[in-house]
Amino acid sequence: MKTENSPRGLTRRQLLARATAAGAAFVTGTGFLAARNGAWATELTALKPDSFATLVQMARDIYPHDHVGDEYYVIAVKGYDTPDHAEDIEAGIEALNGAAQGRGHASYLAIGWERDRADLLRSMEDSPFFQRVRGGLVTGLYNQKAVWPLFGYEGASYELGGYIDRGFNDINWL
Repeated sequence: MKTENSPRGLTRRQLLARATAAGAAFVTGTGFLAARNGAWATELTALKPDSFATLVQMARDIYPHDHVGDEYYVIAVKGYDTPDHAEDIEAGIEALNGAAQGRGHASYLAIGWERDRADLLRSMEDSPFFQRVRGGLVTGLYNQKAVWPLFGYEGASYELGGYIDRGFNDINWL
């Protein structure tokens, strides 16, 4: 089967592909970021898309939980996507990527092995950037009510009658 180009230089397939891409860009806007694996997407306001993706990967490497989805890590680091935090976060991500390049990788995201990323983070753990992100993740990740059931936490018992009425007899290993 022979395909011929139109007089304007576009085939129907190319026209449809470009129109679909333009429509998606119009609907989502310019600050939209989606993960390469399609697990999460978010609207960005101040950070660069690569920097935010690096921040999400860094969060996952600092507190790794295989049973927790990326969308919860996105929520945990979304607070850094503000004009007040952007300059410091961008500088920290630049330093992180520089350290990765010093070890022969194109960037932090390009490091394929989790162990290698963790080693790189260990070398930076005394930096203010690392401590700021790590400290923010403690509350940003674990204070999400949607994450609690993934760890087996049922929530506060006070509103439901207290510990005697809820949770006291839950021990099944005795």
